[in-house]
Amino acid sequence: MDQTNLTVIPFVISLIVSLLVTPLTILIFTKLGFVIDSSKSPHPAHVHKAPVPKGGGVPIFLAVMVTILLLLKPDQHLVAIMLAMTVTLVVGLIDDIANMKPYPRLAFNFISALIIVGGGIGISYITNPLSHGILDLSQPRLSFDLFGQTRQIWIWSDLFALIWIPFMMNAINWSSGVDGQASGMIAIAAFVIGVLSLTYSADITQWPVAILAFGLSGAFVGLTVFHFYPQKIMPGYSATTLAGLLLAVLSILSTTKVGTAILVLGLPLIDAGYTIIRRLLSGKSPFRGDRGHLHHKLLDLGWGRRRIAIFYWLITALLGVAALNLTARLKLFAIVGLAVVIAGLLLWIYFGSSSRQLDRDSG
Repeated sequence: MDQTNLTVIPFVISLIVSLLVTPLTILIFTKLGFVIDSSKSPHPAHVHKAPVPKGGGVPIFLAVMVTILLLLKPDQHLVAIMLAMTVTLVVGLIDDIANMKPYPRLAFNFISALIIVGGGIGISYITNPLSHGILDLSQPRLSFDLFGQTRQIWIWSDLFALIWIPFMMNAINWSSGVDGQASGMIAIAAFVIGVLSLTYSADITQWPVAILAFGLSGAFVGLTVFHFYPQKIMPGYSATTLAGLLLAVLSILSTTKVGTAILVLGLPLIDAGYTIIRRLLSGKSPFRGDRGHLHHKLLDLGWGRRRIAIFYWLITALLGVAALNLTARLKLFAIVGLAVVIAGLLLWIYFGSSSRQLDRDSG
């Protein structure tokens, strides 16, 4: 299979499905009254005024699933991914419609991660950014007999995946603040991981990774058409956690390039890290929503929603180019530098003047 087929076909299939299903999702959710109305159910993290349906996970799920079923032969890994996607979608839609409590949602995040790990997907090693070696996560191993077969648990490898996947799911969800922000950012990040996989296209095991990555990118490009300002649909917990799940899994499968994913998604991941620390230091649950994310601070600074979304897209694209070209050590330096810059920006906004003019259309 050549690189054109690995790139264009899954992207276009997923894009078409997303463009067809998203308007139907908007129509059905609106007809059923599954909308987020800030005047009736205020939430500190919501910035929209008119009622908007969530449920973006429906077109994303169907677009990626159609791509998988048309282009890939299901194996143990794909079955685990599809099952975890299904669990994530169902939980996400329940939250989009009925607003689940944070800790049950988190528990289901770990269930999805367990399904992935149970399917044999794990991180066997990571590149040591401080040397030219690797960190072997395949040892120690716990062996046991199950259903007449000897099975193994790679303790460090599986623990890393069980933390990495739920963290990605929540970090991406927390960065869905304004119209178009998360959907465009996810589309770019998935495309970068797809390009990374193409650099190993001589390895047939990387073909499914590339197809999944470009399929996910196409699905979110389709959603962005309806999510950009003024948004007609919100991705909701269903779409953002699906994205986090798949991006985490793809970063593991794409020759374990977790560092690439951390850098390309540096903006939401660092914001998530700051958010957890900030909430813990203030004595609050790290999973309780508030209006303290970077995109909220940019709104307070006077930025409009269009401007914030494009800012997130541009930073993600620039970090993606860097991630594809930097060594592991330089990626570490770039991540640390980005963290310092974001910290400085947040402090400047926090202590800066509050007398700033808003964009006239809040866009």
